[in-house]
Amino acid sequence: MTVLVTGATGNVGRQVVEHLVKRGADVRALIRDPSKAVFPAGVSVVQGDFLDIDSLRKAMSGVSTLFLLNAVVPDEFTQALVALNVARSAGIERIVYLSVIHADVYVNVPHFAGKFGVERMIEQMGFKATILRPAYFIQNDLMIKDVIAGYGVYSMPVGAKGLAMIDVRDIAEIAALELLRREQAAEPLALDRINLVGPETLTGTDIAAIWSDVLARPISYGGGDTAAFEQNLKQFMPSWMAYDMRMMGERFLSDGMLPEGGDLERLMTILGRPLRSYRNFASETAAST
Repeated sequence: MTVLVTGATGNVGRQVVEHLVKRGADVRALIRDPSKAVFPAGVSVVQGDFLDIDSLRKAMSGVSTLFLLNAVVPDEFTQALVALNVARSAGIERIVYLSVIHADVYVNVPHFAGKFGVERMIEQMGFKATILRPAYFIQNDLMIKDVIAGYGVYSMPVGAKGLAMIDVRDIAEIAALELLRREQAAEPLALDRINLVGPETLTGTDIAAIWSDVLARPISYGGGDTAAFEQNLKQFMPSWMAYDMRMMGERFLSDGMLPEGGDLERLMTILGRPLRSYRNFASETAAST
């Protein structure tokens, strides 16, 4: 019985592999560049990607459970559909898919709309899957740590509705536990969706106040200008991705990312502990710089 982890060299996928290995799973990793394969002993590595069908078939041969994680790329939707079709041909029924919270609400945000399309395919094709729907990754704010420290401004367009931010480490551990739950079940388990949220729903002002406490000096919130946000992102990412992120930021401002009743309690039950807070992240980040 083998678990295939895609996106295994990324922040989430790498940690999923580590959690699975610690818990005794037989793990295979699909990666594009084997030179980046820094995994625990015993992990089987297969070179390939979602658009190389032969490599995908090889990676999925003999696999019982699949962790499907797609990077935000222009053809993300196509890559996911190809992967699911090949998985079905390989007889893989047990799947954990990393989607995004409110994929059905942020309909004009390209990578949200793509993930919602993948969710629909999973449901319509009868896959036995857990669809994980994480809110904003706390670690995304590492992109602006120098702005916070150097200019005293928290510049992410979080807004006043609030985001239920979640730590990437919690996402990875929950994903691994769901993979093991499905892998170890006597029969494939029914389709399930789980919102992945953090312990607090924070506004931009709330986050600036946390940084003010952690750094012991005033940090202001300045994330309301999504056009400026897009222009800043274009300095280190493709223009299509910067625009995608701007569209996401506009939905942060208009809708927020809010948990549903019982979400937090369910996650704490899965983990057997409280979730990591934004303040913990800010303190760790400040201590390491």
